[in-house]
Amino acid sequence: MRVCLFEDSPDKLEPLTLTRPAFDLLCGMSSLGQKQLRHFGATSCGMIVRPGLVSLTQMQHPSAAVNDHDWLEAAKTILVNGRWLPPAGRALHISEPCVGMFEDELAFAVVPEAKLHGLTPANFGEFLDRFEAELPQRAVSGRMIRYPWDLVEHNGDQIRNDFAVGDWAEPDHQEIAVVGATELLWVDPSARVDPFVVADTTSGPVIIDRQALVTAFTRLEGPCYIGPGTQVHGAKIRAGTTLGPQCRIGGEVEASIVHGHSNKHHDGFLGHSYVGEWVNLGAGTHNSDLRNDYGEVTVTIHGERVPTGLSKVGCFLGDHTKTGLGTLLNTGTNTGVFCNLLPAGRFAPKHVPSFSSWWNGRLQESVDMELHLRTAQIVMKRRGQVLTEAHIELYQALLRETAGERREALRDSELRTLRRSA
Repeated sequence: MRVCLFEDSPDKLEPLTLTRPAFDLLCGMSSLGQKQLRHFGATSCGMIVRPGLVSLTQMQHPSAAVNDHDWLEAAKTILVNGRWLPPAGRALHISEPCVGMFEDELAFAVVPEAKLHGLTPANFGEFLDRFEAELPQRAVSGRMIRYPWDLVEHNGDQIRNDFAVGDWAEPDHQEIAVVGATELLWVDPSARVDPFVVADTTSGPVIIDRQALVTAFTRLEGPCYIGPGTQVHGAKIRAGTTLGPQCRIGGEVEASIVHGHSNKHHDGFLGHSYVGEWVNLGAGTHNSDLRNDYGEVTVTIHGERVPTGLSKVGCFLGDHTKTGLGTLLNTGTNTGVFCNLLPAGRFAPKHVPSFSSWWNGRLQESVDMELHLRTAQIVMKRRGQVLTEAHIELYQALLRETAGERREALRDSELRTLRRSA
């Protein structure tokens, strides 16, 4: 089965989609794209992404045909919206051309070869509109991920679903004290778990993946997933948490996703949040995930305050963002890539645009790309990764593309400062 993943409306998922396609976002134990390919039993995979992401996507998905015109029109293909979170289990065999609709949004389209002729990444949107208008429609289940907090909200259930469909060998519980069903705990044989670790499976599975390290006095509450190579140091990992590969985690984490290669090594609270890659949270960094009045949380996305419909929402941090010792993040904070937040005795701003810093209580530009790249190179080398030309091209493009957002945010910040001084 040929499956092509595409993304639409990625701007609503920023800052997480600034540096990756929507289908590469995590929810549960795997990415949205991995779930979509599994759902349709894909044997051949294509991807359509924004021009700025082509090189990096090709590097990270070497077996996929990325923005490949010839592959796109070669044979019957299922086109899948990268924001669609499929229902549990495999899809029923779909042989006839059709469009799967989740509410009023296109989830996937089964397109015969004849209708794919002339399709290119440049005109892909026009073809999608044509498919939606011409092909028979069928209602589908699952979820549509519209904003970053949707990933966090569904994360616990997705861990349960992923565990249910996994092919697990005989569990090795090592010296873990289990509260609940032992069959809901799985530890990879290559992982190391110290004595005095507790796994609570009463609400869902606890999975510790290959080469992970969990040190003494850690409590893991299911559903939770500890990714490959991740180290958890005497931490409290609450239900609904996914820790991606090669993270260093301490303190308390609740109902959050840490995408990968990020540090939260010291004490501090992270709740109902999504943290990108190569992020470093300094000791004593805390985020609020609940308003004092228990009211609805809003998050600023592209200068617009978006109501979440939720009372518990934490923070969303773009790649390579860093916080200093004792930084406080407010409920519904959204920061872009390469931000630097330092303590000022009060909450940092709820919206910090990419390549900005919060320094001595003031929002400032931080556009020294040479410094950012040098720091990124050091950080990535510490995890055995390489800063490639594909990364550099993307980051330089993002610096240009986010300039307008920075100017607007800085102007608003200065106006607020003037009003307070008056």
